Amino acid sequence: MPFTPVMIVVLVLIALVLMAVAFVLGTVYRKKVSEAKLGDAETEATRIVNEAVKEAQAKKKESLIEAKDEIYKLKTEADKEIKERRSDISRQEKRLIQKEESLDKKITAVEQKDEKLNQKLKAADDKLEEIEQVKKSQFEMLEKISGLTAQQAKDQLLQTLDEELTHEKAVHISSYATSLKEEKDELTRNLLATTIARCAADHASEATVSVVPLPSDEMKGRIIGREGRNIRALETLTGVDLIIDDTPEAITLSSFDPVRREVARVALERLIQDGRIHPSRIEEMVEKAKTDVDNIIKQEGQRAVMELGVHAINPELVKLIGRLRYRTSYGQNVLNHSIEVAQLAGLLAGELGVNIDMAKRAGLLHDIGKALDHEVEGSHIKIGVDVAKRYKENQQIIHAIEAHHGDVEAKTVLACIIKAADAISAARPGARRENVENYIKRLQRLEELANSFDGVEKSFAIQAGREIRIMVKPEVVKDDQMVILAHDIVKKIEAELDYPGQIKVHMIRESRAIDFAK
Repeated sequence: MPFTPVMIVVLVLIALVLMAVAFVLGTVYRKKVSEAKLGDAETEATRIVNEAVKEAQAKKKESLIEAKDEIYKLKTEADKEIKERRSDISRQEKRLIQKEESLDKKITAVEQKDEKLNQKLKAADDKLEEIEQVKKSQFEMLEKISGLTAQQAKDQLLQTLDEELTHEKAVHISSYATSLKEEKDELTRNLLATTIARCAADHASEATVSVVPLPSDEMKGRIIGREGRNIRALETLTGVDLIIDDTPEAITLSSFDPVRREVARVALERLIQDGRIHPSRIEEMVEKAKTDVDNIIKQEGQRAVMELGVHAINPELVKLIGRLRYRTSYGQNVLNHSIEVAQLAGLLAGELGVNIDMAKRAGLLHDIGKALDHEVEGSHIKIGVDVAKRYKENQQIIHAIEAHHGDVEAKTVLACIIKAADAISAARPGARRENVENYIKRLQRLEELANSFDGVEKSFAIQAGREIRIMVKPEVVKDDQMVILAHDIVKKIEAELDYPGQIKVHMIRESRAIDFAK
């Protein structure tokens, strides 16, 4: 049956009414359910709160019990500690009481000692006063007996003591001087050893080699020879080392013996001129060179003896004199130096009235030890003394040889003459070779020493360092002070500078007036 609009409206209204009723019924049901749940929740909450309260009360009781136990425990420990501290305090009080009693006893003893000491001091003062009285009376008695006052006696006593002390000082000074000399000798030996160690290489390179020029570098190969047989033969026969290096057109001969070095030089030069260089020819040339050098040595010795007019010298001694031709000292030929010393010694001996012939003989032989110092151990002075004794020379000549360098004290006029002549010959400008750098340093040092004194304006080293001219400030150094200043400069030069011979200190003082024209 078809629905009419009215029926539709009615149905809609019925549906709405049913829906409203259902909503109301649902709301009522939900309210009832909610109220029922709320009641259960409140009951549960009340139960939980009650249980929590009961549990809190139980824990509170437990905490109270634990707190009471802790309090009791702390109180017990505190009582124990207080008891121990009281016991310590009681013991310390007893110790303090004992110390106070001991201190009181000590104070009493000290007071007693102090009282006794005061009594002793009073007695000592009384005795001192009594002694002073006795001393005074004794002084008065001594003055009457000696006829001297106390001051006069004191002066006399001091004078005696001063004389004794002067002697004591002289003894001490002498002892100190002896000790200082020994220390100086030891220090000198050490310094010389150090100097030799530092300078030996440089000196050896200059004084122990000879250079032989070559026509070309091809000659070096010929001198060396096949497998070095030629150079080995030369070195074996002459006892000299041949140094063949990069030096163009030159060979160096090295040996401490100057005679061997000369034999090797002569033989090598002849081999180079001859051109035939092989072992047998080398041996032949070396023998000829030895013969020629021996003849030259003998001729040079005879020439020196005849030039000086010294006679009756042993022929072997003449040969030793000739060997000095090949010996140098600081670049100075020792044979020429010996002849020069002999001539100077003769002149000095003539002026002093000493035997001229003996002076010349001593001067010629004073360095004879240098002819053998490469073969015999010892200084040239010791070797020279031994040689002179061996050939029975005069004792004065032997002493002059021994004392010419101050190793022993010169006890004769002849020894002093030889010592002075040796110093003069060595100090002659140009006699000895000196390194240019060292020479300049010595001159500079000489001027520095002079300029270091107050009042010195300028200084000039002249005459190859044999003289120094010093200009002083006239407003600072007076005329009477120049001698003292010159003496002080001389002492400082002697103490701090090494030099051959002597140095003349020339002081110059000029008064100057300066004005200006305007």
